[in-house]
Amino acid sequence: MMIIDKTDFNNLEARYRATLINSLGGVKQAVLIGTVSSEGQINLAIFNSLIHIGANPPFWGFIARPDVGHRHTLHNILNTGNYTINFPSADDYVKAHQTSAKYEPTQSEFDACGFTAVYEPGCAAPFVQEAPVKIAMKLVQKMDIELNGTSLVIGSIEQIILDESFISADGFVALDKANTLACAGLDAYYTTELKERLSYAKRDKWPVAL
Repeated sequence: MMIIDKTDFNNLEARYRATLINSLGGVKQAVLIGTVSSEGQINLAIFNSLIHIGANPPFWGFIARPDVGHRHTLHNILNTGNYTINFPSADDYVKAHQTSAKYEPTQSEFDACGFTAVYEPGCAAPFVQEAPVKIAMKLVQKMDIELNGTSLVIGSIEQIILDESFISADGFVALDKANTLACAGLDAYYTTELKERLSYAKRDKWPVAL
């Protein structure tokens, strides 16, 4: 049994520590965030920090890392207020990962990484055509986290685009049917598989399969 105490953290090699803490958080939905600058330059970047804030009204958040250079996604969202969240196909994991490279502001990750930018009425930011699930977002609030210089970016869901076969009668979205990409840490990618849906938990009754 290995025990890593808080006092050990400062003695760990920097990249080892970052990989350890990032991957320990577990498997999450990988998303590609599409934005456009005030000058019309489009941008695409992968994130693994999507957070459900609430369903009524429908708010999602994500964590933006410290705002020190090459934060094109955050800058574009703050300047325009619009962005898209795209769930890439598991088949596109290499291309999705490549969007994390530090491209110049004048170079589009859509073009560099082999994705197609498409637009829908009412949303100025580009969607990823190849993504099986696409969501249009509007900036609601940016909350700075003083502890480490990151920011929680909260947006309202304005539009959802997906195949109707992915949604069950009760509104559940089966992302395994959509073959969306999941990730852990900064470089590990997974496919999704549904184990089982269970009924609402009650004190006097164990859940049953739905």
